[in-house]
Amino acid sequence: MKALSRRSFLATGGSIMTAAACSPLGRVLGAEAAGTDPKPPTARDTLGLRRQDKKIPVIFDSDIGDDIDDTWALVLMLKSPEFDVRLVASDYTNTVYRAKIFAKMLEVAGRTDIPIAIGPQKDEKPGRQSAWVGDYDLAKYPGKVHEDGIAAIIDTIRAAEEPITLVAVGPVPNIAEVVRRAPDVAHKARFVGMHGSVRRGYGGSAEISPEWNVKADPKALQQVFAADWDITVTPLDTCGLVHLTGEKFQQVYRSEDPLLKALMANYQAWREAQEKKKLDPPDRSSTLFDTVAVYLGLSQRLVDMETVNLRVTDDGFTRIDPAGRPVHCAMNWKSLPAFEDLLVRRLTAG
Repeated sequence: MKALSRRSFLATGGSIMTAAACSPLGRVLGAEAAGTDPKPPTARDTLGLRRQDKKIPVIFDSDIGDDIDDTWALVLMLKSPEFDVRLVASDYTNTVYRAKIFAKMLEVAGRTDIPIAIGPQKDEKPGRQSAWVGDYDLAKYPGKVHEDGIAAIIDTIRAAEEPITLVAVGPVPNIAEVVRRAPDVAHKARFVGMHGSVRRGYGGSAEISPEWNVKADPKALQQVFAADWDITVTPLDTCGLVHLTGEKFQQVYRSEDPLLKALMANYQAWREAQEKKKLDPPDRSSTLFDTVAVYLGLSQRLVDMETVNLRVTDDGFTRIDPAGRPVHCAMNWKSLPAFEDLLVRRLTAG
């Protein structure tokens, strides 16, 4: 090895230290050493992990078991090799029922290495996917189940060496409690949500809507928006337009992949829970709102992003307001068909 002069050693060492300081973790440590507040990680930080051949650490917080799109989103996340799924958390009432869906799906996927966090609202009332859950015993889940789900989310974020991407696709009382208990976690996490209606409502309507994930608990989202972290959302403007129809849906429906067969069984149970009559086989998906939030955890290539100042109202609207919180919003599709194609490819991948 060629010997280094003092000058070349210092030059090389300086470049290494500069690179380390520019990393997300380096900036946090540098800010702490300087006694200043570290800047929260941005999309550039978390998506940039892929350029370093690293996976994106992610927590998935969901009210899975109400609308079926949460289950589609879970499968998409599990089928996306860019993600290192550190934790899944059941949120917003009936959290034991929701945890059972997580556990049974993770067993099917062979991913019982992923821990489950149970939110504080520990009801176990039947839900729309109860017929699929059956008599599943959560106590027999081979992986870790955290009864204090809030502590599990906090501990997972604090323990991560790289910034966490927190993908939330339901009402967010869990996350509101996380930032209440531990506001420091906002400096190590990026929030990505499926929330709101900015310029368009359900089905692309020109009339904005009190979107369900906001309307169900607006106070919680107000607390989340007040936290000192970077926020990205897919509002109804983009996520409310996503469906799979025709051959795209049939590729998923006909798949012999065990995880997709479980997804379709959940879809059928969800449909039957809402209909009294016998249903014909489905020929299309429901609206797949939550899959877009998962996508934003790994890419923004197919959407037009816009930073919009938003105010969460007590009646569940996300209103544009100059005094509101800056939120990075996926406002329009560059190519919705391309997203549908990506979704099918990911879901049907071996």
